[in-house]
Amino acid sequence: MVKAKIRILIGKPGLDGHDRGAKIVARALRDAGMEVIYTGLHRSPEEIVETAIQEDVDAIGLSILSGAHMTLFPKVIALLKAQGAEDILVFGGGIIPDEDREALLAQGVAEVFVPGGATQRTIAWLKEKFAEKQSSEGKEGIPQEA
Repeated sequence: MVKAKIRILIGKPGLDGHDRGAKIVARALRDAGMEVIYTGLHRSPEEIVETAIQEDVDAIGLSILSGAHMTLFPKVIALLKAQGAEDILVFGGGIIPDEDREALLAQGVAEVFVPGGATQRTIAWLKEKFAEKQSSEGKEGIPQEA
């Protein structure tokens, strides 16, 4: 049985022009065996959601350092729901105060990672979230019947 790869989109929504952390996370996820699509800088929530649906990703990782996380994270979640794609997990990272973390989790963000946290934590968290996918798909990446 071949394990299905976890597909992750890393997005940089808004006007934030700093993407070093996003690139480090994207590379770490790729090196851990995941398929990673990086959208590049200055993407709108609409562009991120459209790309995520087109690429059939399992999760979207949003990186924000600009302080717009309380607007942009919920917008991505709302757009996913509007497109019937709420099964795509949304997680994020960046400069996010502790008090905002709890509010984002309550709004549907699955997890929030902060700078300085080991990328291994993010990798382990994603592998745990998608453990069933990795073990339930057959040779061709098609779910096997029970």
